[in-house]
Amino acid sequence: MKIASFNANSVRARLPIIVDWLAAQQPDVLCIQETKAQDKDFPAQAFADAGYRVAFKGEKSYNGVAMVSKEELADVAFGIDDGGEPDETRLVRARLGDVAIVNTYVPQGTDVDSPRFAYKLEWFKRLKSLFTRHYKPTDLLVWVGDLNVAPEPMDVYDPERLDGSVCYHPAERAALADVKEWGLVDVFRKHCGEPKQFSFFDYRMPKAVDRGLGWRLDHVLATEPLAARSTAAYIDLAPRRLTKPSDHTPIVAEFDV
Repeated sequence: MKIASFNANSVRARLPIIVDWLAAQQPDVLCIQETKAQDKDFPAQAFADAGYRVAFKGEKSYNGVAMVSKEELADVAFGIDDGGEPDETRLVRARLGDVAIVNTYVPQGTDVDSPRFAYKLEWFKRLKSLFTRHYKPTDLLVWVGDLNVAPEPMDVYDPERLDGSVCYHPAERAALADVKEWGLVDVFRKHCGEPKQFSFFDYRMPKAVDRGLGWRLDHVLATEPLAARSTAAYIDLAPRRLTKPSDHTPIVAEFDV
């Protein structure tokens, strides 16, 4: 099973890139974040024409998640069902066969002193609670998405200068680590241990991909039983080099299931 994740930064703006990528790579599931489209405007027919089913929930100009799959997904649900602040456009989860898939667009945090940063830290706590309520560490479960955290020094292009900034702040790294302690393995790092493996490159930095000026903000994590069955993981830089790309690029993992 091939599972991929991509922050599209507008599914409609990036639709040709996505459809071409699906045709070339043939993932079983593509999890998309930042679709930035109300449900009535989501290009569902384009995915159907490409031979894929799609579950989605979005809003105008912000957030939005989708799960694109070759086969019908089961138990599709949106949001963190804890009675807290609604967040249906940041999380979608489903099952494909025996594998549970959780796709998240974690809040970016805006600024360390912003209420949005505190909300981000709380969001991680809420997510861990969701895992505890609905799953067990012994399940076959994969968590993917734009987590808006670079967990290690090797995951940013300049760890000394960037330390303490949003997406590479000690509090965020600790929050992500706490969720992982529930029973999740970094599948990408299991297969790719070298530094400078980045999935996000700021538009404002000229030739950022070629210069290696990036962050690893997009992740594939899995419970130990599923991680043990992973056979490959990689970041595909090709879509980021195309005309009018997203500032992110796909991350992919393959599993023997």
